[in-house]
Amino acid sequence: MLFFATTINYIDRQVLSLVATDNTFLNDVGLMGADGKLNKELFGYLDAAFKGAYALGFLFMGNLLDKIGSRKGFSIAIIIWSIAAGGHAFARSISGLGVFRFLLGFGEAGNFPACIKTVAEWFPKKERSFATGVFNAGSNIGAILAPVFVTFLLFNYGWKYTFIVTGVLGFIWLFFWLLIYKKPNEHPSLSAAELKYISSDPAENSEKIPWITLLGMRKTWAFAAGKFLTDPVWWIYLTWLPTFFKEQHGADIKSMILPMIIIYLISDAGSIGGGWLSSHLIKTGWTVNKARKFTMLICALCVTPIFFAGLTSDLWIAIALISLAAAAHQGWSANIFTLVSDSFPKHATASVTGIGGTFGAIGGMFMAAGGGLVYQNYGPAPLFIISSVAYLIALGVISLLNPDLDK
Repeated sequence: MLFFATTINYIDRQVLSLVATDNTFLNDVGLMGADGKLNKELFGYLDAAFKGAYALGFLFMGNLLDKIGSRKGFSIAIIIWSIAAGGHAFARSISGLGVFRFLLGFGEAGNFPACIKTVAEWFPKKERSFATGVFNAGSNIGAILAPVFVTFLLFNYGWKYTFIVTGVLGFIWLFFWLLIYKKPNEHPSLSAAELKYISSDPAENSEKIPWITLLGMRKTWAFAAGKFLTDPVWWIYLTWLPTFFKEQHGADIKSMILPMIIIYLISDAGSIGGGWLSSHLIKTGWTVNKARKFTMLICALCVTPIFFAGLTSDLWIAIALISLAAAAHQGWSANIFTLVSDSFPKHATASVTGIGGTFGAIGGMFMAAGGGLVYQNYGPAPLFIISSVAYLIALGVISLLNPDLDK
């Protein structure tokens, strides 16, 4: 269920960047520039509106989920974002589109706090990074399906129905979520042996940690700093890859389907592989601290060659470099999310995930607003250069603020 929710989440957020390759849509909503192409500056501001709401939504949704639980909290989040996703079809201006982008960002912010909280409830620590890698793979599947799904809808039914149909997916998921989901100790199909395994970690401190107290903890800021520095890189891929392939390599929306599928399929391998590796190392006797950070170091190093993607004129070299970096990001993501459940009790995981997600979205918001201007004036190369060093810097900050995850 978490995998499918994350898939839908990423389909919904990708639709705009794909539909923005359609001139009819650009004319209808006022995004056509004087040069007959997408106005990247305006598009960057729209993206910043999404990410600003995403930042606010993380704080609100994280706190809400820890108060009312995953079942109700996740339901509220997906209702908001699905209404907003379909609402894009009724936008007739930049400002109207901005309102729906804002609502979409606010609702979609609930996905990862809910997923991390659910994983903490249903898995012992030694299984969590692998479980996180599996549900996080939905972000890549969503990114793979979006070009195929959107292209079919766009060319057969027009841009308005593209938004409406993708918005309906969340309500289909909601039906099954309410039908299926319960906490382990409330689930009628769970055996005593399974519940014992799920609860096999040492007992946690059950005392509630106030939200303001979480903000004063160094390990909260370790997670937040890591998200602030690396989330914007993933947003670069989601926001600008269609434009990059169209303008740098002459690909239309149909011919960019294969490159996008390749990139995100390889990313899936990175998500599951990165989650598996640290879990495997823990099972072989490595400490949680050493296993997580070693895996994150490998991921950080694999991103560094991406700076060349903005400089090469060869499409397939660019695809290979972006694929490696995207896979490394997802392996990184599977582990950085797991730092929360490594370092905090279950009843605080959604709140901490929300705080970190807020800072990741703020970083993404700055990248969206600034990235549009940079791309407009200097091309994509500076964005790839920034991406190449972000993870190594983030790992250094995480290690400084949270030097021992085992304590």
